[in-house]
Amino acid sequence: MTDASLLHELIQRSANRQTDAVALTYGKQSMSYGKLQQAIAGFVSGLVGLGLQRGERVAIYLEKRLETVVASFGTTAAGCVFVPLNPLLKAEQVAYIMRDCNVRALVTSPERLSLLSAALPVCHDLRHVILVNADPLPAGPAPLAYLGWGDLLQAAAQTGHRVIDTDMAAILYTSGSTGKPKGVVLSHRNMVAGALSVASYLENSAEDTLLAALPLSFDAGFSQLTTAFHAGARVVLLNYLLPQDVLKALARESVTGLTAVPPLYIQLSQLAWPEVIGKHLRYFANTGGRMPRETLAALRARLPESKPYLMYGLTEAFRSTYLPPEEVDRRPDSIGKAIPNAEILVLREDGSPCAANEPGELVHRGALVGMGYWNDHEKTAERYKPLPANMPGRDAGLVLPEIAVFSGDTVRQDEEGFLYFIGRRDEMMKTSGYRVSPTEVEEVIYATRLVGECVAFGVDHATLGQAIQVIATPAAGDSLDTASLLADCRSRMPAYMVPAGIVVRPGPLPRNPNGKIDRKALAIEFLATEVAAGE
Repeated sequence: MTDASLLHELIQRSANRQTDAVALTYGKQSMSYGKLQQAIAGFVSGLVGLGLQRGERVAIYLEKRLETVVASFGTTAAGCVFVPLNPLLKAEQVAYIMRDCNVRALVTSPERLSLLSAALPVCHDLRHVILVNADPLPAGPAPLAYLGWGDLLQAAAQTGHRVIDTDMAAILYTSGSTGKPKGVVLSHRNMVAGALSVASYLENSAEDTLLAALPLSFDAGFSQLTTAFHAGARVVLLNYLLPQDVLKALARESVTGLTAVPPLYIQLSQLAWPEVIGKHLRYFANTGGRMPRETLAALRARLPESKPYLMYGLTEAFRSTYLPPEEVDRRPDSIGKAIPNAEILVLREDGSPCAANEPGELVHRGALVGMGYWNDHEKTAERYKPLPANMPGRDAGLVLPEIAVFSGDTVRQDEEGFLYFIGRRDEMMKTSGYRVSPTEVEEVIYATRLVGECVAFGVDHATLGQAIQVIATPAAGDSLDTASLLADCRSRMPAYMVPAGIVVRPGPLPRNPNGKIDRKALAIEFLATEVAAGE
């Protein structure tokens, strides 16, 4: 049997191999691969019956549940494009995204629909609202037509529009450093290539059970579905409120693979883990930023038999690098090397390759490079650029340019080819003539073991250029003395890196919709407080 080339074929191939194997678990509900494929076929018939055309967008505004997965893969099987909306988004944010990419159909619940009542009238291209668990079905204001989930799946059988692997499959909206979120367009080829690559180095198999704890609107969150479905594994869908909920799910469902972001791992590392988890958790993987050394050490102490995978990715290329577990002891700060079927370059501003250990921009080339930002020529031109001539793999006889993703992230590559994350270009702080990464400051502060969580950012300063400001929470069950923390920082940092100020607040720190600590929001809040205090 050939590998999948279209996103929904990941499920189709596994259903053909193992019809009765469990594909999804949600609470006490389970769905086999055969039943999942059957539900997707029903969704396809329903969408086509509504008159949706090839490439039209379908927004999905639901928590993680069985219908969310059916709608995502059913949309691509119909030849349309799914737009997953983080369930934490508010009505105004949802409306902006649906207007921005001209959403034609919305899949949601009655409870969430009530939150959108004032926003839907401005979504001028929206025609169909598909409601799960709607009884009775509300009447939609013209030109909207409301349809129940069950009725949609009972439509007369129809096949989806013809698509090829370079067609759009999804638009994932990612928060920008400034302004409105940007819609990253991913093709079937991008997402399938990512599934095959990630599943290969994580060694996923049909015996695996993966916990989907991250939002499915986040590339790493949706990757839990694609890698599992490629391997024929089971996915447990979890909408958690507290970190303890994650531990309970890991133990209850005998999870073998967990992928999460550093803020969640920081919280988990401070909890007592049931011993049973370490007996079946084959690996834990980090993405969405560098994991503090102290957190990694704490997790490894709790999970001595589990393999740690340190990964780096960006939505614009789905996934870029990983550090093999056998290298973690030697280089725990590294983000590793390129994943299979990708190449990572470190380039200077003039496009020339950096020397070993010279900071430069991480540039990703290969099958995972996305299709640009939806309807945004300017931002696309900033991030998606032609690869400079004479790069490896680009012989002089090639006439057409190759588009690569210029990440905006500063990294260095050592003599052995291992990469180290330094910081985002738009987050780097310039203080006393030095460029300082906020993650570098945070790493040292975590190493003191005096804080629970922390975030660093730059604040304009008359003589320093920028002063380094830190917001921190106390360690669990403890208090935080800023004088002691600053003294510890001075013993561990060069003078120019020592924070000019530390603000203590109760935890946890606010997150963005993808679960990362919201550095930008905290910086804005701090500056507003400073301005108010000075008035």
